[in-house]
Amino acid sequence: MRAQTLTAFGGTDVFKLAEVADPPRPGPGAVLIKLAAASVNPVDTKLRAGGRDIAPASPTVLGCDGAGTVAAVGDGVGRFKEGDAVFGCMGGVKGHGGTYAEYILADQRLIAPKPGNLDMREAAALPLVTITAAEALQRSQVAGDSTLLIRGGTGGVGHIGVQLAKARGAHVVATVSSAEKAELAQRLGADAAPNYHELSTEQIVDRHTGGAGFDAVFDATGRDDLPGAFAFARVNGQIAAIVTAFTSDLSQMHGKGLSLHAVFMLLPMLTGQGKEAHTEILENARDLAESGRLRPHLDAERFTLDTLPQAHDRLESGQAIGKVVIDIDV
Repeated sequence: MRAQTLTAFGGTDVFKLAEVADPPRPGPGAVLIKLAAASVNPVDTKLRAGGRDIAPASPTVLGCDGAGTVAAVGDGVGRFKEGDAVFGCMGGVKGHGGTYAEYILADQRLIAPKPGNLDMREAAALPLVTITAAEALQRSQVAGDSTLLIRGGTGGVGHIGVQLAKARGAHVVATVSSAEKAELAQRLGADAAPNYHELSTEQIVDRHTGGAGFDAVFDATGRDDLPGAFAFARVNGQIAAIVTAFTSDLSQMHGKGLSLHAVFMLLPMLTGQGKEAHTEILENARDLAESGRLRPHLDAERFTLDTLPQAHDRLESGQAIGKVVIDIDV
């Protein structure tokens, strides 16, 4: 099969489109998937750049997210049959294949039936960001009476977080950097979308919480600015962040009695623990999508397996609005 492999770790020039061995027949609990689309996530670009000790073994094929059609099933697989359309965050890390290829062998607990109202590209855009956002909201105890501030409200994770939080009934404020992104955030369901270039943290807190601070803050930016997230929170509030691997000043966290949740949704693939929780999140996402309450926003630029390096360039440029997706079955 054709796959984008890494010749080393580094810039996008390390990708090599190559013929690699087809995955073996699926064993117990496994499913062979013919991929139609995959999405590009920041973790993919970080693994390409440095490996971080969790990249797949050589020949290294990255790509966590994918959508496609079941080509074969192993013993004990009762949820799927050949020909089923599925989606999931199913690989791209140590011990797994990647979705930057024509086929992938996946654990059945990491996939779910594709939402019937989404095409393959849309379905491929959902898994990693949806699982990340869902875990952040669950651990932050976001519910119908919560006030939630999402930093990076139109990013890959943030724009899904807006929709999932609204499905929970929360009052959602999403910070953005432009009028275009504010319009998108509110179209996705945000109750307000203040521009952080125009309003200070204090002004946003005063305007939307009467100065008390938000019950929960979800930092979906991927930046190393936890104090900036802490500043939005109320006393004894909840903070969830998608990146915490850096040294930070936690004095505000102590002073407000905040709870901090580090969200790393790749752990079930890396540790083998908690895969069933991903099944539940993906099946809930399918239901939300089919009821019209969840839909990914795709970046306008289109890419294929052949042009994957340009897809990585696009994501790293910071110019993409929504998820960057590659077509594989074209």
